[in-house]
Amino acid sequence: MFLGVDGGGTKTAYVLIDAHGEIRASLVGDSVSHLSEGFERAEALLVEGVRSVLAAAKVEASRIAFAFFGLPSYGEDSSTTSRLDALPGAALPPARFRCGNDMIGSWAGALGGADGISVISGTGSMAYGEFDGRTARAGGWGELIGDEGSAYWIAREGMNLFSRMSDGRAPRGGLHALVRERMKIGNDLDLCARIYGDAANTRGAFAQFARLVHEAAHAGDVQAREIFTRAGEELAGAVFAVRRALGVPSTILVPVSYSGGAFAGAQMLVDAFTSSLNALPAAFECRVPQYPPVIGAALHAARLAGLPLPREALTNLQAHCATAKLPR
Repeated sequence: MFLGVDGGGTKTAYVLIDAHGEIRASLVGDSVSHLSEGFERAEALLVEGVRSVLAAAKVEASRIAFAFFGLPSYGEDSSTTSRLDALPGAALPPARFRCGNDMIGSWAGALGGADGISVISGTGSMAYGEFDGRTARAGGWGELIGDEGSAYWIAREGMNLFSRMSDGRAPRGGLHALVRERMKIGNDLDLCARIYGDAANTRGAFAQFARLVHEAAHAGDVQAREIFTRAGEELAGAVFAVRRALGVPSTILVPVSYSGGAFAGAQMLVDAFTSSLNALPAAFECRVPQYPPVIGAALHAARLAGLPLPREALTNLQAHCATAKLPR
């Protein structure tokens, strides 16, 4: 059996699969980001999550052939790598797991572990790819520096648009009235308190605002729709950067897929990304993701163990994923 863990900025998903492609157990818990939770709490939450999914499957830790833990911000601060590598140690023997960035599970799930590039647009954004044994990434610099095309970025751009609409620096589209109504704002400047105030839930406010930008764009706000167009361009640009870093010959068609909460339920972003990808001066084939990231993490665990699932098991796993409620 193989354990996959997909850690993100807002939640962590766990899944246990076997060599036949059966899903033995799955669950979703709190974020295990050491940046927001601290190392001690992140470790406690991660160990609790592993033990809970094993208990749900009614199996002992000794039956896990291998596990892969996709952790947020892994590899983005060299001084923390060894400590992140040790986080699952209280739940599994060190020889039975490996830690890495959560982008790897997204790539392995979206493309089934095949050569190609996957782009993530969730709380943050980045692209990751593998080709002929080489690996490369682009993006993932965090919301203050980059994360272009992410849900956070879409919300930030939407708030900027709302401010310009309020000031009269931009024509008032549907986003302006929608924000006032849904966020119960009588004075437009009260938005500042929702973001900067002492009692502000910044992450929650940004998540809500990203949904409002999408709703306004879907309802016909041209300026809100333009945000999604630019988001698609940014994400496609990250894919192109990864292709260059991988040194893929120009004659090769590169498979590309996507994952993350910003894509979920937002066909507008998928369409903008696909359109921008097709406009690049290189050959890409955009594919619907095969598996969610947490399944990708489990498949990567099998690969690391030298026991990749056979074709019939992968077919079986796809059938189970179609009915299982797994986060994407």
